[in-house]
Amino acid sequence: MKKFLGALAIASITTIPVAQADIVGFEVGGYQWTADYKGTISSDTDALQGSDIDLQNDLGYSDDKNNVIWAAIEHPVPLIPNIKITSSDLDASAQNDLERTIVFNGQSYLVTENVTTRIDLSNIEYTLYYEILDNWVNLDLGLTLRQYDGQVSLVTPPSGTNISEQEDVDFTIPLIYARGRFDLPLTGVFVDAEMNIINYDDDSVSDLMVALGYESDIGLGAKIGYRMFDLDVKDDDLTADLEFDGAYISAFYHF
Repeated sequence: MKKFLGALAIASITTIPVAQADIVGFEVGGYQWTADYKGTISSDTDALQGSDIDLQNDLGYSDDKNNVIWAAIEHPVPLIPNIKITSSDLDASAQNDLERTIVFNGQSYLVTENVTTRIDLSNIEYTLYYEILDNWVNLDLGLTLRQYDGQVSLVTPPSGTNISEQEDVDFTIPLIYARGRFDLPLTGVFVDAEMNIINYDDDSVSDLMVALGYESDIGLGAKIGYRMFDLDVKDDDLTADLEFDGAYISAFYHF
């Protein structure tokens, strides 16, 4: 998919009425996400069509821990959007003995062969957003540019067929961004939800998070939530139809 799906909704976003912050604000945090890996991948060549390879049944994936960190700056300058940067380490490996012959990037991986797989969908997000509401109900709307820089590789041991094939995952995609938070008055407890989503041609991304949290008077906070991430893209010869979902626990500081 080596394409930049840019020029999406930026002009319309700048026309949305916004709630201006009185002072500069800053938030930094991180979370660990235990995600269940599901779905299929395939890689074709001009000469040979690849198999639809199931992450769990063929490659032995189950769940894995992933780390995410973020920082956001909000300011009182009119019309200039706030910014949030998020770095996600979504890099997992699995090992399995194949129960059928599969084809990946023109190579045949034979039944009973031991295959080590690495799926790296690590990415950096740059989110520009406006505060639409800023009181006990908070609402942010904007645009995220998510830049993937990873790989998908399947390797067999030297004692076997000694195959090593890799497809790079290298593309940038824009996503509509929305975040809402509802504060329970006088308690510090809140409920929030965050969404990044797009559906464009044959590519689609849906990334949803919901959480229950607590923020102290000095800005220290924590939350526990659930994230559901679906990715259906074609990047050159690689096609991925993947689902990741699971619970996460987060800590943050906001001032």
